[in-house]
Order: sequence, then C-alpha cells, then structure tokens
Amino acid sequence: MNQKLIVRAVAAVFTAAVLLGAGYVIGTHRAATDAPMASAAAATPSAPGDKVDPKTGRKVLYWHDPMVPKQHFDKPGKSPFMNMELQPVFADEGGSSGIKVDSTLQQNLGIRYATVVRQDTAEGFDAIGTTQFDESMADVVQSRVTGYIDHLYASAPMQRVAKGAPIASLFVPDWLAPQEEYLALKRGGMDAGLLAAARARMQALSIPDGLIASLDRTGKAQTHATLFAQQTGVLTELNVRDGAMVSPGQTLAKIAGLSKLWLIVEIPESLALQVQPGMMVDATFAGDASQHFSGHIREILPGITPDSRTLQARLEIDNAGLKLTPGMLMRARVSGAKPVSRLLVPSEAVITTGKRSIVIVRNNDGRLQPVQVAVGNDSGDSTEVTKGLTEGQQVVASGQFLIDSEASLTSVLPKLEGSAAPGASASAPASASAPAAAQTYETTGKVEKVTPSDITFSHQPVPALGWGAMTMTFGKPSPTAFPDVKVGESVHFVFKPSDDGYQLTQVEPVGGTK
Repeated sequence: MNQKLIVRAVAAVFTAAVLLGAGYVIGTHRAATDAPMASAAAATPSAPGDKVDPKTGRKVLYWHDPMVPKQHFDKPGKSPFMNMELQPVFADEGGSSGIKVDSTLQQNLGIRYATVVRQDTAEGFDAIGTTQFDESMADVVQSRVTGYIDHLYASAPMQRVAKGAPIASLFVPDWLAPQEEYLALKRGGMDAGLLAAARARMQALSIPDGLIASLDRTGKAQTHATLFAQQTGVLTELNVRDGAMVSPGQTLAKIAGLSKLWLIVEIPESLALQVQPGMMVDATFAGDASQHFSGHIREILPGITPDSRTLQARLEIDNAGLKLTPGMLMRARVSGAKPVSRLLVPSEAVITTGKRSIVIVRNNDGRLQPVQVAVGNDSGDSTEVTKGLTEGQQVVASGQFLIDSEASLTSVLPKLEGSAAPGASASAPASASAPAAAQTYETTGKVEKVTPSDITFSHQPVPALGWGAMTMTFGKPSPTAFPDVKVGESVHFVFKPSDDGYQLTQVEPVGGTK
C-alpha cells in the first residue's frame, strides 16, 4: 500500500514538471510571435479617430473595391459592386497619387524617362511646299502684225529654250508695199524729209529697225521676220502651228525662266495666324535632304484651300544651278527671326487621344501618374507643352510603353494600377483590371434593383472575364436608358468596361418571363 502511494506521488511530480516546461515553451514562442506585430503596429502610430485595420493595426486611408477603384468607403464590408470584401488602402502605401510600378515590371515594359526642359528655340513649324514657275519672270512672245507662220522652230510645250533661240518665222505681206515705196523714193533722189517720213511709216507698221537697216544696205525688200526667246527657260505655252495665221497682239508662246522659282508653302489653318511676311524658310528637297534652299516669305496668298484647309505662303528661291524643276515636293521649316523660350518634352512622350493630350509623369516617390497637358508646336523630335508640366519633371518617354489611343488610359493604366494596388484581392479576375475599350461581354440574370444611374443584376457566370455567378451593379449610359426594365425580370444584357466600372449597352427580356 505504501509502495503504491509512493509511485503515485512520483508520477504527479513528473506530470507537473512536464506541464510547467510546456507552458514555458508555449509562452516563449507566443512572445516571439507577437513581437513583430507589436512593432509593426507601433511603426504606424494612429491617433484617436483614425481608421485602423483590425488585422494588422496599420492606419487605413479608405477601403475600396479593386474592380471600381474610384469609389472609396469609410469602413470595411461587402462591396456593393462585386460579391467580395472591400480592400484597405494603407497610409504608408496609398498616400501618394499615381500608379506604383515595381522595378521588374518597369524593366519588362521597357520604360525609360526624359526630363522636361526649357530651351530657346526659333518660333516656327514644319510645312510642305511645292515649286512653281516664277510668273513675274515669264516672257511672252507676241505678233505685232498680221501674217502667217512661215516656220515654227519650237515643237511642243515644256520644251527648254536658250536665250536668243528662234521661236517662229513670220511671213508679213503688208510689209512689201512700204518697203518698195521707200526704195523708190531713195532711187528718185528725194529729199531727206520724204525719206524720213517713209521710214517712220515702216516703223509704224512694226517693221524692225534691223530690217530697215538691212533695206538701206541691200536695197531689197524683206517680208519675213523671226521672233526670238528673250531668256533661257521653258515653253510653258505654244499656241500656234506651221501655216497658222496670226493677228496683232496674239500670243504665240510663253517662256518661263528657271533661274528663280516660287515655293508655295501649305500652312495648316490652325497656324495661319502665326505666319507673317518676312519669316525665314529653310527648304530641303524630299529626294535629297542635303540640298537646302532658303528664302523669306514674300506674301501670304488670300483664302484657304477648301480640300486641305491650308493657307498658302509664297516665297522666291534661287535656282541658279537649275537643280529644281516646277512641281517638286519640298519640306520647309518656317521660323521667326527671334528665338522664344519654350518648355519641351520628347514628342513620343505625348499620348494624343483626339480629345486631349496626356503625358505620364513620374512623381518624386516613383509613382506614375497621367497628366493632361496642352501642347504647342513641334520642334524637331520635341513638342512644346504650354500647360500641365513644369521644368525638371520626369516623364515617361518609351515607345514600347505608350499606346497612342484612348484605350491606353482605360486599359493599360488600370492594369498597372490593379497589379500594384495594395491589398488587391487575389480572387479578383485579372482580366477585369484591364478591360479592352472596344470589348463587350454578355450574360443573363435577374433584375434586383433599378435606379436612374444603374441596374443591379444577380447574373450567371461570365467566362470571358473569369467571373462566377454573382450580384453586381452596372451603370446606365443615361438616366432614360432601358425604361422598360422592371425588378424581378429575367433579362439578357450586354456590357462594356468604362472609367467607373462597367456600363450597359443592351438589355432585353428573356422570353418575356418575370
């Protein structure tokens, strides 16, 4: 009996020792586990009234649905848009505006940055021009008498001719009588007064002085006259043929010079008010950029071309080397006399959507944020920014990253925001974070609630988005849209992504059942 008591006492003592040791180990482990949590809570001190996440003890700015990030909530709970819990945005992660993109994603996207700079550049713009004949240098070949084309030396329009080259030979029958009369007076020994009167009559009939001098030397009447080119150029007009009769004042041909040409510059209507006579123009031939031709705008032609909506400016360029011909396409840089200080960014950094211009700015904390800007004129590979940026800011200037369409702002940026949003739900469909602007989706469901701004459905799965069956609210395109939709009705509906979530495009009853 005493032996049994001794055994029980020893067992009790052993059991107490084991329990004491286990309690010590558990207490030590719990203290080690709670220490980081306590330090994490102490890292973000919260004042009375601050929102605090009960799980982590960190200060919360607001709760939101990652599918509709623009809508903020003051407390946690179920999302009114999706069948999921609201996610917190912490003060130490979500205090800055913009999109947080980690370094790995930046490298994968090939993002590179450029600095907004201010430079003194010549105020100007690029334009397109074409060369034309200088009409002020045109030479007209006309007949001053009635006659016939005895021989036509020129064969066709646009033929090149040299200065002094014959154009046409005329037979003039009316010249015979006054010349014979002059010769008869001269043979009869008439006084100088009668001879002078006969000579004046021949001049009045447009007989050239050279032909009259030849008449005095040879004593033979001549009835043919040759018309010559007064300058080197091109026959832009040839209005007669061999044997044709001509009359006084008739234009036989027109010769345009090539030593000087007009350059007609097409200026966009939006820049019409910036163009002034005297502005300098540096033009290059489209086929050879090394060939430069310069000049000053001589005059602005009145009127806007209806088809191209452009204003035409005309200047004179030197073509002494005859390298240019009319009709050539030229790239022209029109610039003012004085340089102007302008704020410049790389042209590839500007996303033009048609309604606005966007630049992706890198904030001081490394976040990327879209900023709407007002742009001016281009200067080479740079674009002037007149509003929205300041000197020294960093902007994204990556051709691989920028997409020049509105879809980049409704698809690419939300995708980046979804990938970097703090506390984003792992169950949220990844494809829903980056909806394609033109993509639509459809499913069937039951109408749960109808308001002027939206309709709530308990709908079937949407495989294209990876959604299961859920209750969700969709926006209406206008308060008067879908007036016949009633609560409790079974419908088939089509929707698309929008800036505020998802917007309905079509709602139709399913077999008329309710």
